[in-house]
Amino acid sequence: MRANSIIMIVLAGIFGVLAVVLANMWLANQRNQMASASEVPESTIVVATVALKFGDQITADKMRQIPWPAGSIPAGAFKTADEVLVKEGSRQALQAIGVNEPILSSKITGPGQRATLSAVLADGMKAVSIRVNDVLGVAGFVFPGDRVDVLLTRNVRNADGSDQSFVDVLLQSIKVLAVDQVADETKENPTVVKAVTLEVSTKDAQKLTLAAGAGQLSLALRQVAANQGEDTARITLSDLTGDTPQDVAARQADLERQAALEAERKRNDERLDGLQKAVENVGSRLEEIGKAKPSTDAKEVVKEVVKYVQPESPTYATVGVFRGTERVTYDVPRTN
Repeated sequence: MRANSIIMIVLAGIFGVLAVVLANMWLANQRNQMASASEVPESTIVVATVALKFGDQITADKMRQIPWPAGSIPAGAFKTADEVLVKEGSRQALQAIGVNEPILSSKITGPGQRATLSAVLADGMKAVSIRVNDVLGVAGFVFPGDRVDVLLTRNVRNADGSDQSFVDVLLQSIKVLAVDQVADETKENPTVVKAVTLEVSTKDAQKLTLAAGAGQLSLALRQVAANQGEDTARITLSDLTGDTPQDVAARQADLERQAALEAERKRNDERLDGLQKAVENVGSRLEEIGKAKPSTDAKEVVKEVVKYVQPESPTYATVGVFRGTERVTYDVPRTN
């Protein structure tokens, strides 16, 4: 037998033994890991067996206990169903809870409490409602749980007398608590609403209340995950058309001048209509008088004639003559 063949057989035997040793080591390691995993203490957690929505009452048939690693229990979770079903009163869901989702204390009311809007508010936050319509309310596509930006549109008069319109972003990433009187986040069908209730801080609540009387509020729907604010700038009419403020002021002044001329024309037309109606009334009155028949019982009219008589001229005329400083008068007969 050749030496090369002997060497190859020896090497094959060595590699075979090495492979067996390594395989045994890997299997031993896996057994140790499985043993360690089996030693992790387990606990239980309460999950929902049916989908719950805002206002649903939590009962025993809507939840169950399942095993859960003791070291990874979520904050506010319940370990047993008895912790949820306390004697003080029943609980109601404050948020949508899916099937097999853990029931947390932050998603349900306290014992004996009702599912009201005040129970949904976070610590230190306030609920403020603003009036919207089918356009300002994003055509009804805003639902409880969404986040929106609040825009304020105003029209102010400058020092030179011209009007200026602009839009500011008043608040960003504000949580919607309710639309009209519905706070259920599982609502899916879009509905045109008249009011939207927002969760804001005390200062932002003051801003919203003041802005409601200063201009027109509208909503801009944000992406669900876009909770961070962004840099914004005021938008004016010049940003829409590229005109300068002087151009906008001149165009506004021209519009006001045309409106004044139109108002003056309407007033003149109203005056002419009034005169025409007055003339028509006078003509109608004259026609009625002309058509009226004279009365047969009219009494005799006595006419009084006044004759003017020329007075007679006086017979004498008085003539005054100064003699020195004394004036002397004489009655002299008139010649004609």
